[in-house]
Amino acid sequence: MAPWHDRAGSASALVRHALSILIAAVVFALPCAAIAGDVPTFAVDPSWPKQLPNNWILGQVGGITVDGQGHIWVIHRPRSLTDDEKGASLNPPRSKCCVSAPPVLEFDAEGNLLRSWGGPGQGYEWVGREHGIEVDERGFVWIGGNADNDNAILKFTLDGRFVAQIGKIAPSLGSNDTTQLGKPAETAIDKEANEIYVADGYGNRRVIVFDATTLAYKRHWGAYGNKPDDAKQGPYDPKAQAAQQFGNPVHCVKLANDGLVYVCDRINNRIQVFKKDGSFVKEFFFEKNTLGNGAVWDIAIWPDPKQTWLLSADGENNEIRVIKRDDGSVVGSFGHNGRNAGQFHWVHAMAIDAKGNVYTAEVDTGKRIQKFKLTSDALK
Repeated sequence: MAPWHDRAGSASALVRHALSILIAAVVFALPCAAIAGDVPTFAVDPSWPKQLPNNWILGQVGGITVDGQGHIWVIHRPRSLTDDEKGASLNPPRSKCCVSAPPVLEFDAEGNLLRSWGGPGQGYEWVGREHGIEVDERGFVWIGGNADNDNAILKFTLDGRFVAQIGKIAPSLGSNDTTQLGKPAETAIDKEANEIYVADGYGNRRVIVFDATTLAYKRHWGAYGNKPDDAKQGPYDPKAQAAQQFGNPVHCVKLANDGLVYVCDRINNRIQVFKKDGSFVKEFFFEKNTLGNGAVWDIAIWPDPKQTWLLSADGENNEIRVIKRDDGSVVGSFGHNGRNAGQFHWVHAMAIDAKGNVYTAEVDTGKRIQKFKLTSDALK
């Protein structure tokens, strides 16, 4: 009988051992699965975009957005190119490369260039320094600028035909004028209400809303829903009471499906949240000790059904934060100061496609766009 008992005991021990390993594996895997499903993570795609045709090169990239087809639209600044970067366009040519690309470019998700246009044309004045781009579901492209007299938003068709504009390429009339803008930074479209929201901007200190078809003025507001005030402000002080007015620039505006409006107060290191009528809801601060150009440059809203997350580009600290939309808590980040793939120098704007891929744009000497592929199961 002894040999039989030994075999049974050995078998039971093996079963118990295997079962304990299985239980441990499940227990270990469950937290990881929860993290993978909850928090977006990313890896840079160093092959995106593909090389531009026609010996073209990008300057500072003032804006980036994704349209309803998942195409990526970019507006860059040809006048920011140095002579050595645009050497082939000089007379006589300085070098084999390069020539500036047109200001507006459309790419597919694989990085192929689909369309390009922009610059001065008949019937309108082009901006002095390109800043911000949005493509609405009706097939119109909205662009702005932040040079001294870039106090307008221009509206074009997808193929670059000029349609209309809000404001003029002329001096600003201040943050409470309803006919003129003040170096607007970015726009957002409310499809259901047919309204365009403007983060206005580098000169003014407000959000302003217009009818997207007639371009008629609707409403505007400043920080905390206050009436905007253009009085001179002192430099940002992280130890001082929070500023009651937006600083310059009011750098982004984004609309969530639940009707909340998110605004980047860049220099003051905060996102302020409003209802569509301008009523203040709450605010989130990030990296409050950041000086220089501030810590909140752009926002993108996560494309899951609940729009669970915000992603926020920080061009001073050169990272992108992953933020819980309901309470503003930071749950992750990616990027680092540098010029290698996946790093940033002045990450200026960002966008997310329906598959959770992130596209970024850099200014100053960064002068590039990058794609970060979603690597976690964060779209449930």
